Amino acid sequence: MIDAEIEALLILATEPLSEVELARALDQPEAVVREALARLAAFYDETGRGFELRHVGGGWRYYTRPEHAEVIARSVLEGQHGRLTQASLETLAVIAYLQPISRGRVSAVRGVGVDGVVRTLIARGLVAEAGRDEASGAGLLATTPFFLERMGLGELADLPPLAPRLPDASLLDDELTRLANPPAAPPAEGVDDGN
Repeated sequence: MIDAEIEALLILATEPLSEVELARALDQPEAVVREALARLAAFYDETGRGFELRHVGGGWRYYTRPEHAEVIARSVLEGQHGRLTQASLETLAVIAYLQPISRGRVSAVRGVGVDGVVRTLIARGLVAEAGRDEASGAGLLATTPFFLERMGLGELADLPPLAPRLPDASLLDDELTRLANPPAAPPAEGVDDGN
């Protein structure tokens, strides 16, 4: 059975994994993976685990059960009253000004990987997953109402303008899009295109 291998892959996943991705990683037919996922989800439900396996956003991912939310919130919030690191503040600013935004685009803006920082921001309730990008399928991040509360803002429009020497957030987003999708090179002159 491939159940243990699926568990191992899902535990390490930072975003939901589709049946196709799991089947490819395990070199198994999708039907076999689908049966194993259903078996695992049922097993977790029947045995009353503190987590469950959910199909969300086109993929599968582990989540803690809703009935344990209060215990988890208390545990996560204990000791979380410290200040955010510089990396966390920079990442939070990128998300706030360019949301909804994928982790990959946040990494591109900052020039470094942001997975650990994003996990911290999510754990502190400042950032949350906000759907999926239609074009790429990447998970999108956005700030939360708790972020607004902690920042003393009524709404996102109340964010202060970017510094005068920095590009407007929409211009930065346009530039990132342009860099991510370079125009196709025109065909070379003198090359027979078959017409």
